[in-house]
Amino acid sequence: MLDSTQNELAGAGALSHIRVLDLSRILAGPWCTQNLADMGAEVIKVERPGVGDDTRSWGPPWVRDNEDGERRDSTYFAAANRNKRSITLDISTPQGQDIVRQLAALSDVVVENYKIGDLRRYGLDYETLAKVNPKLVYCSITGYGQDGPSSHKPGYDFVFQAIGGLMSITGERDDLAGGGPQKAGIAIADVITGMYATIAILSALHGRTVSGRGQYIDMALLDCIVALGGNQVTGYFATGKAPGRYGNAHASLVPYQVFAASDGEIVVAVGNDSQWQQYCIAIERQDLADDLRWSKVTGRIVGRQQLVPDLARTMLTRTCADWMTRLEARGVPCGSINNYEQVFEDEQVRHRNMRVDMNRPDGSTVSTIASPLRLSDTPPVYDRAPPSLGDSTDAVLAELLKLSAEDIARHRLEKII
Repeated sequence: MLDSTQNELAGAGALSHIRVLDLSRILAGPWCTQNLADMGAEVIKVERPGVGDDTRSWGPPWVRDNEDGERRDSTYFAAANRNKRSITLDISTPQGQDIVRQLAALSDVVVENYKIGDLRRYGLDYETLAKVNPKLVYCSITGYGQDGPSSHKPGYDFVFQAIGGLMSITGERDDLAGGGPQKAGIAIADVITGMYATIAILSALHGRTVSGRGQYIDMALLDCIVALGGNQVTGYFATGKAPGRYGNAHASLVPYQVFAASDGEIVVAVGNDSQWQQYCIAIERQDLADDLRWSKVTGRIVGRQQLVPDLARTMLTRTCADWMTRLEARGVPCGSINNYEQVFEDEQVRHRNMRVDMNRPDGSTVSTIASPLRLSDTPPVYDRAPPSLGDSTDAVLAELLKLSAEDIARHRLEKII
């Protein structure tokens, strides 16, 4: 567990010279901007007055920040909004739009996920803001992209897991118990789009060092989930046959699946022929190691219907712990099937400090997942707990736009902020 106040690696951050104006909400955009914030960028999150990001209310569970357990924000919001400053601003008003334009003029990056055309109506589209700041990198995140016959449609992660093909290869085979398409347990379309958007923004910023100009980035959840298909898609391109569902098995490796032991279940992942030989030694099945039918991965794939039931009977003869000891001693990849309580009890996860407890200004604590990005000289920083709604409105307007206390008070009275 890493305490953000005792982060011995904390420094300025690789992106400490970058300012990001975050007009996004829900998950894909905030996931992207949290990546940038973790690497030191100043991220200013613009939220609706009195309401904020939709996910603030997506509980339970909630982040509880006082003794009486009053609900403040959901843990869903906390998962994607660390290290940001929150300002509240009504961008439907001319005054609010003007403030956004002023902030964009002082920023390096804008990230937004509004419906196509919404920000153009407000004069906050890329073409307009690029005139104010030609160096601006502007990233739009939508479901289907900025063009094409479906670009006008709404959609959430679940929809894109379906139409993007992921659910067609996720889940047990139709002819087995529990068979049928399944979505992933996390909002993978949102998360992967946030990751791809991060790469695109960093690429555009690097390109700017050469060209001196910013550029527009069009990110679509559908594109990203299709791209995630990887080898499954290239296999389809080569054969013309759409891949199906293998459940916990693997289309190209055997054995690579869940096995029942005498007291539970474990994952065994034999990735090559050498590991197959070691696996056979570990389970004391030299007969299988010597059988030429199974010595090569192609034979094991073709004959999986005969081989796997034989392996399954052997795997039932010992406990999970016994198998783990034997397999690990032979260098065979394997693992227990952990819930998240068990994940954060794992000695390797604990050693890697994958939990970060962050202190909030009121003295309470919110726990978040550490960034997996590990840089030797400019590692992730954990300076700010997920912000309370509008916690930095006055400070940002005063520091960056030089507004007086009277101006800020007037904007608040007029409900612009």
